[in-house]
Amino acid sequence: MPQASLLPAPARYVLDANVFMTAYHSYYSPGICQGFWDCLEHYCLEGSVLSIDRVRAEILGPPGLVEWRNQAPGGMFAPSGEPEIADRFSRMQAWVRARDQFLPAAKDEFARVADGWLAAYAKVHDVVVVTQEVFNPDIRKKVPLPNVCREFDVPYVSTFDMLNDLDVHFDWRQPP
Repeated sequence: MPQASLLPAPARYVLDANVFMTAYHSYYSPGICQGFWDCLEHYCLEGSVLSIDRVRAEILGPPGLVEWRNQAPGGMFAPSGEPEIADRFSRMQAWVRARDQFLPAAKDEFARVADGWLAAYAKVHDVVVVTQEVFNPDIRKKVPLPNVCREFDVPYVSTFDMLNDLDVHFDWRQPP
């Protein structure tokens, strides 16, 4: 996996749905760390962070997260319908289908979800995928996004790696 310090500067990141959902449900919930959400909006407006329309469609709940999604800056969710992206996705889909390692249900799920489109978008636009998934060479029940990224030379990092590379700091403030 590429290290954040080895990424071209300035790096651009495209975020997986699990980045938003995991953050919202755990360590970066708005009640604990509104700064994370402000940071995403700031870097979106700056042009360093975005996601795609298909990820937007996967963010279905809870209501507070859906509200954030609906009010996110206009450039947060880029369209993924370009012919070159569709071509890359088709190649990735063919690779998944050809792997005996993955169970049929995993292959079907990969065809339905945003992961392949996200990797294809990243490859076409030369951006880094941000995901909470990890590479797993032996998994059968799911097609991990990092497995696809490695196969197609798409760089990927975790949320924490992205935040570190962007030099983001969340400061604690003493309650009144």
